[in-house]
Amino acid sequence: MNKTPLTVAGAEALRAELHRLKTVERPNVIAAIAEARSHGDLSENAEYDAAKERQGFVEGRIMEVESKLSNAQIIDPKLLDADGRCVFGSTVTLEDMDTGKTITYQIVGDDEADIKLNKISVSSPIARALIGKFAGDVAEVQAPGGVRELEIIDVSYI
Repeated sequence: MNKTPLTVAGAEALRAELHRLKTVERPNVIAAIAEARSHGDLSENAEYDAAKERQGFVEGRIMEVESKLSNAQIIDPKLLDADGRCVFGSTVTLEDMDTGKTITYQIVGDDEADIKLNKISVSSPIARALIGKFAGDVAEVQAPGGVRELEIIDVSYI
């Protein structure tokens, strides 16, 4: 099975979520089920049904997070011999050649990508155009509105 790339921060976030699910969410659901059972007839008990549904969600998420962590290849860009190149995990400051606007993205795994946090997936068109390039290079990205030229201003490995 292929390993899924994950940043150190992404792996820590998944570990924290797993810990919360196992130590907070799971016991809360078990308590809610016990409380609902104490109310008697389970066939018409909406609280019991809701608690069992929540239990299914929590257990499913625990399995999903454990699977992601077991299949993860955790990559720390500071430890890579990248010599200033754009690589997985690097933070890249770009200037749009048409608009002059600058933006900074971190190239992360698919599960970590969040455009609101300026984290783009390594499989996104922008990241694919950036990988292997250096500061000063221009990357051409095929966007819905046509080709965009992005000049790489800085590459860092935070």
